[in-house]
Amino acid sequence: MGILKGALSARRYAVRGEVPEAFRTTFPEALNQNAFHEPFSKVSKEEVFGWVQHRNLLDTDFSNLDDWLYNQYALFSLRADKKALPAKLFKATVDKELREWCVEHGRERPPRNVKEEVKERIEHEWLQRALPRVAVVELVWNIPEGWVLFHSHSESANDRFRKLFHRTFGLELHPLNPLDLLGDPELAKALERTGGSDLRGET
Repeated sequence: MGILKGALSARRYAVRGEVPEAFRTTFPEALNQNAFHEPFSKVSKEEVFGWVQHRNLLDTDFSNLDDWLYNQYALFSLRADKKALPAKLFKATVDKELREWCVEHGRERPPRNVKEEVKERIEHEWLQRALPRVAVVELVWNIPEGWVLFHSHSESANDRFRKLFHRTFGLELHPLNPLDLLGDPELAKALERTGGSDLRGET
């Protein structure tokens, strides 16, 4: 968690769009509508994600501004959960049960419907007991200056973040890089012409 302490490795975005004057009223409602919620089914393998408070990933209520808005800075987190079964162990368990079925029924190979039934039953049983993989990424948003730091370089996490941010606030995020931060377009072009292509890397 490098936003508040420790090392910080983040992607920086410019926020495009007009923040409403009444954002202190509209933003809490928007965050609550897009907050993290547990999946409806305990056996779902679909990824679920949404906003949570930065202090505790179980806190999804944004009604109190003092919990996430500090002067001009909004600070909260993106949580994403997904259940996944251990592939090798799952396959070994299925194979063992199918071999036992063949011995019991005097068959060399199990029919397709038996294979599917065994796989589905074991998967259902395991998913009911399994805990999801939980990923939580902090972000800080300077609302009046229009920039955001997202504490992850993962492409999938950033893609998820941009989509949810737009869905929540109706605002678009555009990646910034070191050349953008120079504030001088001509100087940025000159540096690019020198062959410093890596300057177009992440901040």
